[in-house]
Amino acid sequence: MASQTGLDVLRYLVTHIGLCIDNPLVARTLGPFQDCTSNQAIAYGELSKPKHKELITSSVAEARNLLSRFPGLALEELAVEIAMVKLALRIAPHINGHVHIQTNPYYSYSVEKTTVNALRIIQLFQYLQPGFEQSRICIKIPSTWEGMVACRALEQAGVRTLATTLFTLTQAVLAAEVGCTYVAPYVNQLKVHFEPGFTDPNKLLPLCVAIQKYYKSVNAKTQFLPASLTSTDEIFAMAGVDHITIAPNLLQQLSQPDSVPQIQSLFDSDAPAVLPPSSLSFVNDESAYRLAFTRDLHGASEEKLTQVRELGSRFFKTSVLTHSYIQAVNIFCDMQDKLVQIMKSVV
Repeated sequence: MASQTGLDVLRYLVTHIGLCIDNPLVARTLGPFQDCTSNQAIAYGELSKPKHKELITSSVAEARNLLSRFPGLALEELAVEIAMVKLALRIAPHINGHVHIQTNPYYSYSVEKTTVNALRIIQLFQYLQPGFEQSRICIKIPSTWEGMVACRALEQAGVRTLATTLFTLTQAVLAAEVGCTYVAPYVNQLKVHFEPGFTDPNKLLPLCVAIQKYYKSVNAKTQFLPASLTSTDEIFAMAGVDHITIAPNLLQQLSQPDSVPQIQSLFDSDAPAVLPPSSLSFVNDESAYRLAFTRDLHGASEEKLTQVRELGSRFFKTSVLTHSYIQAVNIFCDMQDKLVQIMKSVV
Protein backbone atom coordinates (compact mmCIF):
# COMPACT_ATOMS: atom_id res chain seq x y z
CA MET A 1 0.00 0.00 0.00
CA ALA A 2 1.42 3.38 -1.02
CA SER A 3 2.30 5.84 1.73
CA GLN A 4 -0.03 8.78 2.15
CA THR A 5 1.28 12.03 0.75
CA GLY A 6 0.88 15.51 2.12
CA LEU A 7 -1.17 16.39 -0.96
CA ASP A 8 -3.56 13.50 -0.23
CA VAL A 9 -4.12 14.77 3.31
CA LEU A 10 -4.45 18.39 2.22
CA ARG A 11 -7.27 17.54 -0.18
CA TYR A 12 -9.31 16.43 2.85
CA LEU A 13 -8.50 19.57 4.82
CA VAL A 14 -8.92 22.29 2.19
CA THR A 15 -12.01 22.70 0.03
CA HIS A 16 -10.13 23.79 -3.08
CA ILE A 17 -6.44 23.70 -3.97
CA GLY A 18 -5.33 26.20 -6.58
CA LEU A 19 -2.34 25.94 -8.88
CA CYS A 20 0.30 28.65 -8.99
CA ILE A 21 1.83 28.27 -12.45
CA ASP A 22 0.93 28.63 -16.13
CA ASN A 23 2.17 25.14 -17.01
CA PRO A 24 -0.39 22.42 -17.95
CA LEU A 25 2.06 19.59 -17.15
CA VAL A 26 1.86 20.25 -13.41
CA ALA A 27 -1.93 20.33 -13.58
CA ARG A 28 -2.07 17.02 -15.45
CA THR A 29 0.38 15.17 -13.24
CA LEU A 30 -0.54 16.44 -9.76
CA GLY A 31 -4.19 17.50 -10.16
CA PRO A 32 -7.07 17.86 -9.85
CA PHE A 33 -6.89 21.56 -9.06
CA GLN A 34 -9.68 24.07 -8.73
CA ASP A 35 -8.15 27.31 -10.06
CA CYS A 36 -4.91 28.48 -11.64
CA THR A 37 -3.50 31.80 -10.58
CA SER A 38 -1.20 34.10 -12.50
CA ASN A 39 0.37 37.55 -12.33
CA GLN A 40 3.11 39.47 -14.10
CA ALA A 41 5.86 37.65 -12.19
CA ILE A 42 4.48 34.19 -12.95
CA ALA A 43 3.87 35.13 -16.59
CA TYR A 44 7.40 36.45 -16.99
CA GLY A 45 8.85 33.30 -15.43
CA GLU A 46 6.97 31.22 -17.97
CA LEU A 47 7.25 33.43 -21.09
CA SER A 48 10.99 33.90 -20.67
CA LYS A 49 11.45 30.19 -21.42
CA PRO A 50 12.69 29.48 -24.99
CA LYS A 51 9.81 27.06 -25.65
CA HIS A 52 7.37 30.00 -25.78
CA LYS A 53 9.05 31.84 -28.67
CA GLU A 54 6.21 31.01 -31.08
CA LEU A 55 3.57 32.05 -28.54
CA ILE A 56 5.30 35.41 -28.13
CA THR A 57 5.64 35.96 -31.88
CA SER A 58 2.00 35.12 -32.51
CA SER A 59 0.89 37.36 -29.63
CA VAL A 60 2.67 40.34 -31.19
CA ALA A 61 1.13 39.56 -34.59
CA GLU A 62 -2.37 39.36 -33.10
CA ALA A 63 -1.77 42.56 -31.15
CA ARG A 64 -1.05 44.34 -34.46
CA ASN A 65 -4.34 43.09 -35.86
CA LEU A 66 -6.33 44.17 -32.80
CA LEU A 67 -4.59 47.41 -31.86
CA SER A 68 -7.05 49.66 -33.72
CA ARG A 69 -9.82 48.40 -31.42
CA PHE A 70 -8.07 49.84 -28.38
CA PRO A 71 -7.09 53.49 -29.03
CA GLY A 72 -4.18 54.74 -26.95
CA LEU A 73 -2.91 51.29 -26.04
CA ALA A 74 0.72 50.40 -26.80
CA LEU A 75 1.32 47.41 -29.07
CA GLU A 76 3.63 45.69 -26.57
CA GLU A 77 1.16 46.08 -23.69
CA LEU A 78 -1.59 44.47 -25.75
CA ALA A 79 0.79 41.68 -26.78
CA VAL A 80 1.57 40.99 -23.10
CA GLU A 81 -2.13 40.67 -22.31
CA ILE A 82 -2.70 38.37 -25.28
CA ALA A 83 0.20 36.14 -24.23
CA MET A 84 -1.09 35.94 -20.64
CA VAL A 85 -4.55 35.00 -21.87
CA LYS A 86 -3.04 32.34 -24.16
CA LEU A 87 -1.23 30.79 -21.20
CA ALA A 88 -4.49 30.73 -19.26
CA LEU A 89 -6.35 29.11 -22.14
CA ARG A 90 -3.69 26.40 -22.38
CA ILE A 91 -4.16 25.36 -18.79
CA ALA A 92 -7.95 25.84 -18.59
CA PRO A 93 -8.80 22.33 -19.90
CA HIS A 94 -6.67 20.76 -17.16
CA ILE A 95 -8.28 22.48 -14.14
CA ASN A 96 -11.69 23.14 -12.71
CA GLY A 97 -12.85 26.58 -11.69
CA HIS A 98 -11.22 29.85 -12.67
CA VAL A 99 -8.20 30.98 -14.60
CA HIS A 100 -6.82 34.20 -13.10
CA ILE A 101 -5.33 37.13 -15.01
CA GLN A 102 -3.89 40.22 -13.30
CA THR A 103 -4.46 43.72 -14.61
CA ASN A 104 -1.53 45.96 -15.50
CA PRO A 105 -0.04 47.04 -12.14
CA TYR A 106 0.72 50.49 -13.55
CA TYR A 107 -3.04 51.09 -13.33
CA SER A 108 -3.22 50.29 -9.62
CA TYR A 109 -4.21 53.86 -8.74
CA SER A 110 -6.71 54.44 -11.55
CA VAL A 111 -10.30 53.20 -11.31
CA GLU A 112 -10.99 53.89 -14.99
CA LYS A 113 -7.86 52.28 -16.40
CA THR A 114 -8.17 49.22 -14.18
CA THR A 115 -11.80 48.74 -15.19
CA VAL A 116 -11.07 49.19 -18.90
CA ASN A 117 -8.10 46.81 -18.63
CA ALA A 118 -10.23 44.12 -16.99
CA LEU A 119 -12.95 44.38 -19.63
CA ARG A 120 -10.32 44.24 -22.38
CA ILE A 121 -8.96 41.00 -20.91
CA ILE A 122 -12.49 39.53 -21.06
CA GLN A 123 -12.69 40.56 -24.72
CA LEU A 124 -9.33 38.94 -25.47
CA PHE A 125 -10.52 35.62 -24.06
CA GLN A 126 -13.49 35.71 -26.42
CA TYR A 127 -11.34 36.74 -29.39
CA LEU A 128 -8.78 33.98 -28.81
CA GLN A 129 -11.31 31.28 -27.92
CA PRO A 130 -14.88 32.20 -28.84
CA GLY A 131 -17.35 30.70 -26.42
CA PHE A 132 -14.96 30.44 -23.49
CA GLU A 133 -17.14 30.83 -20.43
CA GLN A 134 -16.76 34.27 -18.85
CA SER A 135 -17.73 32.69 -15.52
CA ARG A 136 -14.35 30.90 -15.55
CA ILE A 137 -12.36 34.13 -15.78
CA CYS A 138 -11.27 35.91 -12.60
CA ILE A 139 -9.50 39.26 -12.83
CA LYS A 140 -6.85 39.92 -10.19
CA ILE A 141 -6.66 43.56 -9.10
CA PRO A 142 -4.29 45.17 -6.57
CA SER A 143 -6.06 46.10 -3.32
CA THR A 144 -5.68 49.85 -3.50
CA TRP A 145 -8.75 52.00 -2.86
CA GLU A 146 -9.00 52.61 -6.60
CA GLY A 147 -8.62 48.91 -7.32
CA MET A 148 -11.44 48.07 -4.92
CA VAL A 149 -13.73 50.65 -6.52
CA ALA A 150 -12.98 49.04 -9.88
CA CYS A 151 -13.77 45.61 -8.39
CA ARG A 152 -17.17 46.89 -7.28
CA ALA A 153 -18.05 48.09 -10.78
CA LEU A 154 -16.75 44.90 -12.40
CA GLU A 155 -18.61 42.56 -10.03
CA GLN A 156 -21.81 44.50 -10.67
CA ALA A 157 -21.17 43.94 -14.40
CA GLY A 158 -20.79 40.20 -13.87
CA VAL A 159 -16.97 40.06 -13.95
CA ARG A 160 -15.39 38.02 -11.18
CA THR A 161 -12.53 39.71 -9.33
CA LEU A 162 -9.81 38.85 -6.85
CA ALA A 163 -8.30 41.46 -4.53
CA THR A 164 -4.56 40.81 -4.52
CA THR A 165 -1.59 42.46 -2.73
CA LEU A 166 -3.70 42.32 0.42
CA PHE A 167 -2.03 42.68 3.83
CA THR A 168 -4.68 43.90 6.28
CA LEU A 169 -8.13 43.28 7.72
CA THR A 170 -9.01 46.78 6.55
CA GLN A 171 -8.49 45.74 2.93
CA ALA A 172 -10.34 42.46 3.53
CA VAL A 173 -13.36 44.28 4.98
CA LEU A 174 -13.57 46.56 1.95
CA ALA A 175 -13.06 43.65 -0.48
CA ALA A 176 -16.09 41.90 1.00
CA GLU A 177 -18.14 45.09 0.86
CA VAL A 178 -17.43 45.63 -2.84
CA GLY A 179 -18.26 42.00 -3.57
CA CYS A 180 -14.93 40.56 -4.69
CA THR A 181 -15.17 36.86 -5.52
CA TYR A 182 -11.84 36.20 -3.78
CA VAL A 183 -9.26 37.89 -1.61
CA ALA A 184 -5.65 36.67 -1.65
CA PRO A 185 -3.61 37.84 1.34
CA TYR A 186 0.13 37.36 0.94
CA VAL A 187 1.37 35.29 3.85
CA ASN A 188 4.91 36.33 2.89
CA GLN A 189 5.78 39.59 1.19
CA LEU A 190 6.84 39.14 -2.42
CA LYS A 191 10.46 39.86 -1.60
CA VAL A 192 10.87 36.26 -0.41
CA HIS A 193 10.47 35.03 -4.00
CA PHE A 194 13.07 37.38 -5.47
CA GLU A 195 15.83 37.76 -2.89
CA PRO A 196 17.57 34.49 -1.99
CA GLY A 197 17.89 33.97 1.73
CA PHE A 198 15.35 36.62 2.71
CA THR A 199 12.74 35.52 5.28
CA ASP A 200 9.69 37.62 6.02
CA PRO A 201 9.92 38.68 9.68
CA ASN A 202 6.17 39.35 9.81
CA LYS A 203 4.36 36.41 8.21
CA LEU A 204 0.64 37.02 8.03
CA LEU A 205 -0.61 33.57 9.05
CA PRO A 206 -2.66 34.93 12.01
CA LEU A 207 -4.21 37.55 9.72
CA CYS A 208 -5.40 34.78 7.41
CA VAL A 209 -7.22 33.09 10.28
CA ALA A 210 -8.82 36.39 11.27
CA ILE A 211 -9.99 37.16 7.73
CA GLN A 212 -11.67 33.80 7.21
CA LYS A 213 -13.33 33.95 10.64
CA TYR A 214 -14.51 37.50 9.95
CA TYR A 215 -15.96 36.51 6.57
CA LYS A 216 -17.87 33.64 8.14
CA SER A 217 -19.13 35.92 10.93
CA VAL A 218 -20.63 38.39 8.43
CA ASN A 219 -21.67 35.72 5.92
CA ALA A 220 -19.56 37.31 3.21
CA LYS A 221 -19.81 35.92 -0.32
CA THR A 222 -16.10 36.70 -0.80
CA GLN A 223 -13.95 33.58 -0.61
CA PHE A 224 -10.62 33.48 1.14
CA LEU A 225 -7.53 32.30 -0.76
CA PRO A 226 -4.12 32.71 0.96
CA ALA A 227 -1.11 33.03 -1.32
CA SER A 228 2.66 33.50 -1.23
CA LEU A 229 3.30 30.46 0.96
CA THR A 230 6.92 29.34 1.12
CA SER A 231 6.88 26.00 2.95
CA THR A 232 4.75 22.93 3.52
CA ASP A 233 4.58 23.88 7.21
CA GLU A 234 2.91 27.17 6.27
CA ILE A 235 0.49 25.33 4.00
CA PHE A 236 -0.60 22.94 6.75
CA ALA A 237 -0.83 25.82 9.22
CA MET A 238 -3.55 27.09 6.84
CA ALA A 239 -5.44 23.77 6.71
CA GLY A 240 -9.06 24.74 7.19
CA VAL A 241 -9.17 27.57 4.66
CA ASP A 242 -11.72 27.38 1.85
CA HIS A 243 -9.08 27.76 -0.86
CA ILE A 244 -5.30 27.83 -1.02
CA THR A 245 -2.75 28.56 -3.76
CA ILE A 246 0.36 26.37 -3.83
CA ALA A 247 3.49 26.86 -5.93
CA PRO A 248 4.72 23.95 -8.09
CA ASN A 249 7.87 23.27 -6.03
CA LEU A 250 5.75 22.87 -2.88
CA LEU A 251 3.27 20.68 -4.74
CA GLN A 252 6.17 18.43 -5.72
CA GLN A 253 7.26 18.20 -2.08
CA LEU A 254 3.71 17.42 -0.95
CA SER A 255 3.34 14.71 -3.57
CA GLN A 256 6.15 12.63 -2.04
CA PRO A 257 5.35 9.68 0.29
CA ASP A 258 5.25 10.50 4.01
CA SER A 259 5.30 14.24 3.30
CA VAL A 260 2.73 15.24 5.92
CA PRO A 261 4.25 17.93 8.16
CA GLN A 262 3.75 17.47 11.90
CA ILE A 263 2.20 20.86 12.50
CA GLN A 264 -1.12 21.95 13.90
CA SER A 265 -3.44 24.07 11.82
CA LEU A 266 -3.92 27.59 13.17
CA PHE A 267 -7.65 27.03 12.67
CA ASP A 268 -7.50 24.37 15.39
CA SER A 269 -6.12 26.79 17.93
CA ASP A 270 -8.30 27.88 20.84
CA ALA A 271 -6.82 31.38 20.76
CA PRO A 272 -9.61 33.85 19.90
CA ALA A 273 -9.13 36.01 16.84
CA VAL A 274 -9.65 39.75 17.32
CA LEU A 275 -12.26 40.60 14.68
CA PRO A 276 -13.64 43.97 13.65
CA PRO A 277 -17.30 44.66 14.44
CA SER A 278 -19.73 43.37 11.82
CA SER A 279 -21.02 46.94 11.44
CA LEU A 280 -17.63 48.23 10.23
CA SER A 281 -17.95 49.76 6.76
CA PHE A 282 -15.59 51.58 4.41
CA VAL A 283 -17.31 51.27 1.06
CA ASN A 284 -18.75 54.79 1.11
CA ASP A 285 -16.00 56.44 3.12
CA GLU A 286 -12.67 56.66 1.30
CA SER A 287 -11.11 58.85 3.99
CA ALA A 288 -11.93 56.38 6.77
CA TYR A 289 -10.57 53.51 4.71
CA ARG A 290 -7.29 55.25 3.92
CA LEU A 291 -6.78 56.27 7.55
CA ALA A 292 -7.53 52.76 8.84
CA PHE A 293 -5.10 51.29 6.31
CA THR A 294 -2.41 53.80 7.28
CA ARG A 295 -2.92 53.10 10.99
CA ASP A 296 -2.80 49.30 10.65
CA LEU A 297 0.21 47.98 12.61
CA HIS A 298 1.34 51.60 13.00
CA GLY A 299 2.01 51.89 9.29
CA ALA A 300 3.81 48.58 8.74
CA SER A 301 1.08 47.29 6.43
CA GLU A 302 1.09 50.39 4.23
CA GLU A 303 4.82 49.95 3.84
CA LYS A 304 4.12 46.82 1.82
CA LEU A 305 2.64 48.84 -1.02
CA THR A 306 4.45 51.24 -3.31
CA GLN A 307 2.53 54.00 -4.98
CA VAL A 308 2.78 54.30 -8.75
CA ARG A 309 1.86 57.61 -10.32
CA GLU A 310 1.40 58.36 -13.99
CA LEU A 311 2.34 61.70 -15.52
CA GLY A 312 1.77 61.97 -19.25
CA SER A 313 3.49 59.06 -20.95
CA ARG A 314 6.08 58.59 -18.20
CA PHE A 315 5.76 56.67 -14.96
CA PHE A 316 7.24 57.63 -11.62
CA LYS A 317 7.49 55.24 -8.65
CA THR A 318 7.61 56.84 -5.20
CA SER A 319 8.38 54.53 -2.31
CA VAL A 320 6.59 54.85 1.01
CA LEU A 321 8.85 52.21 2.51
CA THR A 322 11.15 51.88 5.40
CA HIS A 323 13.02 48.69 6.28
CA SER A 324 14.09 48.27 2.63
CA TYR A 325 10.98 46.32 1.58
CA ILE A 326 10.67 45.54 -2.13
CA GLN A 327 6.96 45.97 -2.39
CA ALA A 328 4.22 44.17 -4.24
CA VAL A 329 2.96 46.76 -6.71
CA ASN A 330 6.52 47.88 -7.44
CA ILE A 331 7.66 44.31 -8.11
CA PHE A 332 4.72 43.67 -10.41
CA CYS A 333 5.51 46.89 -12.31
CA ASP A 334 9.08 45.68 -12.76
CA MET A 335 7.78 42.37 -14.10
CA GLN A 336 5.37 44.18 -16.42
CA ASP A 337 8.37 46.08 -17.79
CA LYS A 338 10.20 42.80 -18.41
CA LEU A 339 7.21 41.35 -20.22
CA VAL A 340 7.03 44.45 -22.41
CA GLN A 341 10.73 44.04 -23.25
CA ILE A 342 10.08 40.44 -24.32
CA MET A 343 7.47 41.68 -26.76
CA LYS A 344 9.69 44.48 -28.01
CA SER A 345 12.39 41.95 -28.82
CA VAL A 346 10.22 40.51 -31.61
CA VAL A 347 8.48 43.69 -32.80
